[in-house]
Amino acid sequence: MNTENSMKTEGPSGRKLLGSTAIAFVVAMVLLVTVVMPSEYGIDPTRVGRLLGLTEMGEIKEQLHDEAAADQAAAASAGDDEVLSRLDAIDDRLSALDRTIQRLHELLEQAEARRATKAVLDDLRKTVAARQQVAEKSASQPKPEPQAPAWRDEASVTLAPGIGTEYKLVMQKGARAEFSWSANGSVLNYDTHGEGRGKSIMYERGRGKPGGEGELIAAFSGTHGWFWRNRTKKPVTLTIRTRGDYQEFKRLK
Repeated sequence: MNTENSMKTEGPSGRKLLGSTAIAFVVAMVLLVTVVMPSEYGIDPTRVGRLLGLTEMGEIKEQLHDEAAADQAAAASAGDDEVLSRLDAIDDRLSALDRTIQRLHELLEQAEARRATKAVLDDLRKTVAARQQVAEKSASQPKPEPQAPAWRDEASVTLAPGIGTEYKLVMQKGARAEFSWSANGSVLNYDTHGEGRGKSIMYERGRGKPGGEGELIAAFSGTHGWFWRNRTKKPVTLTIRTRGDYQEFKRLK
């Protein structure tokens, strides 16, 4: 399984970031037309600014600018104290409007920054969730069981009624060999034994067995294996398979 690839966590792709940038640009243009132009200049092509009360604010601001310009001109020609006082009041109102609009712009910028950050975080959460689902799915799938190595040697022989045969492994002391034998639908008598260097041992014996399997551990260096005899009234085909730590597989009779 490609566990390593399924478990890697990736950030948002360049395409997603480009998409987020394009969305931010579109939002900025919408804010320019619907908020900045009405609130700053009284220009409201979409009528949204008037619904929000921003167009009126812009119109008042433009009117105040016009009045201030007219009063400044009058003050320059007449030097009227009342006109100068009026100009100061207009400047104060303009400063208050500027502060209000500046604060509005700051709030809009903060909202846009939060929206862009949220979009990136949402992309990251989706990526992490997708990777987690892949990891959970991989973990829930059963791992394949390790396959046993192939048999090293295999032999088949048909035994007539009353006939026997013997197969042996040449092994060193402590060596291990796996085996599996079958009478292929019939039964055989058998024994498992060993000889070597004047020693002999009987590991196991049985009568009328359809087959057997297991591990043979050499008690000493020599030949170790099996003798089978067909005690039925029909021919029996014996199949023997072996693998493991031995030097030779041979049939003695």
